[in-house]
Amino acid sequence: MDGAQGQMENAAMNELDARALPPDDPQRRALHNEVHARPSARVRLPALISYVALLNEGVSREQECAHLQRLPGHADLTLDRLQGNFLRLRCEGYTVKWERHTEFTRYSIVQPLPAHATWGSTLPELASQVATGADWLRELPGRTVAAIHLAMLPEGMDDPQLLPKAQQWLGEGTLIGSRMGNTVDGQSHSCLLSHLRIGADGFERLLVLASPQTTEGRAGRISQRVLELETYRLMALRGLPVAKQLSPVLAQAESQLADITARLEGQQGGDPSLLDQLVALAARVERATAEHGYRFSATRAYDAVVRERIAELRERPLHGTQTVGEFMQRRLSPAMATVEATAKRLAALSERVSRTSALLRTRVDIATEAQNQQLLEKLTRGQDLQLRLQSTVEGLSIAAISYYVVSLVLYGAKALNKLGLPLNPELTAGLTIPLVLWGVWKTVQRIHDKLHQGGGH
Repeated sequence: MDGAQGQMENAAMNELDARALPPDDPQRRALHNEVHARPSARVRLPALISYVALLNEGVSREQECAHLQRLPGHADLTLDRLQGNFLRLRCEGYTVKWERHTEFTRYSIVQPLPAHATWGSTLPELASQVATGADWLRELPGRTVAAIHLAMLPEGMDDPQLLPKAQQWLGEGTLIGSRMGNTVDGQSHSCLLSHLRIGADGFERLLVLASPQTTEGRAGRISQRVLELETYRLMALRGLPVAKQLSPVLAQAESQLADITARLEGQQGGDPSLLDQLVALAARVERATAEHGYRFSATRAYDAVVRERIAELRERPLHGTQTVGEFMQRRLSPAMATVEATAKRLAALSERVSRTSALLRTRVDIATEAQNQQLLEKLTRGQDLQLRLQSTVEGLSIAAISYYVVSLVLYGAKALNKLGLPLNPELTAGLTIPLVLWGVWKTVQRIHDKLHQGGGH
């Protein structure tokens, strides 16, 4: 009924738009409804929220849908209902909320607080009390990032034995806590306590004590902020092992780059060898950037969300404990500083490699230009020699051709003399020598002119 009513409302709004406004941008509705995409749950106190966040790399929506279908009364769940990245399923006595994010998927099981886990209990067993059953939790698709049991009680805020009872409920560990919120009369509306340690059942324990007048909507918003705070803290910290693993690699690369730069300055080693080493170093740096750039960017984004959620808690100190925000930031800030420093170090190394490559390329270009200049000079000298040799050969060829022509004239004159003509062969041949030389030279010049004209075209 709700879905049909929503479709009717959307159709009516679209019809109104068609009448009163220009056509909608295709993304208008999706972007507008994004603010309503992940509404907070309505939680009736006292309540137990069992929360699990899992990395969804390699996990499809089909797998998650198949697992959700195992919930009682939801065997007919379709994949289309999971396309909006948010789904709340109501079961008998509890509610399951599914949320899919870029890197992880969250499951929240909201149920009444078990009777044995009320205020004043001693380390109550909670894992076996999850309404979905232990098998359903154990077989969730993905790898666990965060697992939290959040108990919310409408009592205990003003208990003089607040801290001892909270320690009793949470178990061993350094207790941290704070009052949260700021009501109209300037008072806190709830109290958060935990030791942020993973218990034997694999879950962290968080305890929220609220006033009896706390509404279901406020309780839902409190639970969402608290659970998101811990989830995004853990997701932000995923960049720390990467930064630590990358640190010695960067140190080695920086040392190698310094050695290459020193050799380049001192002109030690051949330029091709230096270029090969620099190319290999640049490839390693770019590979590290490609592999870890997203993780460092995601860490910064998650850290920003953590700071935002801490600010939204509007914490007030609880006498005898450190506030949750102070506790987290005192440990989270150095980790985030390490990640940020490593990211900047990687970016700076990439820029230095680029500058060194440019410097080496400049040096190679200069050397290449010098070699080209020397080669051109050699070619010029060779051409000069070739021209001189060509001139010499031409002179010899003119003499040789003239010799053969004069010989032909001599033989011709002798033949004519034998026929009875009054010719002196030797005199005739001698007189034709200047004419033959001039004619041969002129012919060679014409041939040269034709060749040059052909080359010009």
